[in-house]
Amino acid sequence: MFLPGKDGLSIAADCWGKSDDPLVVLLHGGGQTRHAWKGTGEALAKTGVRTCSLDARGHGDSGWSPAGEYEQDAMVGDLVSVVEHLGDPRPVLVGASMGGGVALCAVGERHIDAHAVVLVDMAPRIENAGAQRILDFMRQKPDGFESLEEVAEAIASYQPHRRRPRVLDGLKKNIRLDGNNRMRWHWDPAWLGDKRRIGEIDARWERLQKAAEKLAESRVPTLLVRGGLSDVLSEAGAREFLETCPHAEYVNVADAAHMVAGDRNDRFTHAVAEFLQKLPRQVSGSANRP
Repeated sequence: MFLPGKDGLSIAADCWGKSDDPLVVLLHGGGQTRHAWKGTGEALAKTGVRTCSLDARGHGDSGWSPAGEYEQDAMVGDLVSVVEHLGDPRPVLVGASMGGGVALCAVGERHIDAHAVVLVDMAPRIENAGAQRILDFMRQKPDGFESLEEVAEAIASYQPHRRRPRVLDGLKKNIRLDGNNRMRWHWDPAWLGDKRRIGEIDARWERLQKAAEKLAESRVPTLLVRGGLSDVLSEAGAREFLETCPHAEYVNVADAAHMVAGDRNDRFTHAVAEFLQKLPRQVSGSANRP
């Protein structure tokens, strides 16, 4: 389905579960799509929640911003619009990496009155080298790929700890064909061109840190999940967040890297399901849902 984002931008979504169950919104990381959450979305829906996984603007099947607006405020605006359209004003937000930053700002800056927040390998303090490695991966092959084999090789070089898939058809979700029939990554190149965060790490930290402090003041139930092999969120960065938000729960998935849900979806989904089951049950507002 497609839902209206900020200024009417089209946001692609997959949803599972009953329309009148409490809402859980899944927000992927930069360079990913809503398909990264498929296993988690389906499994959580079986526990009695409605899960909706969104493609961020400029990613997957969502619209590309005509003005190249891909900053955090635009993504928070999309989330606010989508939540309003789905009709449950107090969703649980689950955000990985980039999506975690959007979730943290949306709740900490009080754009959304979330029932709970799950941050996946994301906290205010991240490692420059790990973040730069992601950008380097995303900037390779600017002229596109000739085959799925080339796409698989690029992914394997970034994620050497994962087994390379025998069947490559699933990689088609990560690419699009251009006018010359070349395979290109699914995101808008303007989104990647706007990534100046490595040079503005202090400003990024300050905003997210203030949002974390507000999260602590409001005591919104919070779970931080870190990949034990992650080079983006260090154990020190996770502990710094937990000092800011001492009410937060913490799970370290020892054999997962930055893409925690993709590396160990079983353990990740189990941790999130346990966290959700401990939350006070709420009645979902579903009158305005499609």
